[in-house]
Amino acid sequence: MRKIIIGFFLVSLCIYANKDTNDTTWQTKPIAKSYTLNYDKNTTGLVRNLLIYKNPKWISKIEIRNGKTVYFCSPKSMFEFYFYPGRWYEMGVRSEKDFNQIVVTDFNTLKPIDAKKAFFVYGSKAISPAGDDLPAFETKDEAKKFVENYGGSRIFTFKNVSNGLIKLLNNSI
Repeated sequence: MRKIIIGFFLVSLCIYANKDTNDTTWQTKPIAKSYTLNYDKNTTGLVRNLLIYKNPKWISKIEIRNGKTVYFCSPKSMFEFYFYPGRWYEMGVRSEKDFNQIVVTDFNTLKPIDAKKAFFVYGSKAISPAGDDLPAFETKDEAKKFVENYGGSRIFTFKNVSNGLIKLLNNSI
């Protein structure tokens, strides 16, 4: 009986050792992180103090490590807070390290997406409650399609959006 168990064990090892290492069908796929926007009709955006539910294509939020969640009426407003969180000292943000999660709404699907992986269109005809803004998209292809239909002069990633660009959108330059 002992020889049978050892033999079975050795055969199993040989089969596993010969498994094609490029075959990933047996591996589990990573679970995609889901993002949420939990707001109601009374939730206002921090920077412009507007009710955000009225314009769902533009809603953004930043979750702070201290447990606070800050909503914005648009990506532009979110970037204003991102670049100068000290203006709103009551939020308790000292640096970018205090940000836990940054979420924007995909302009086409209304799906909450990771802002740091999003694509932002500059110079389009789409106007947010905050004025000239940066519609956000989950993929670059969707952003390009938007540019074809609504205009736009550039597509930016999160890290390429600068404080100067936000000032330009706000006519502060």
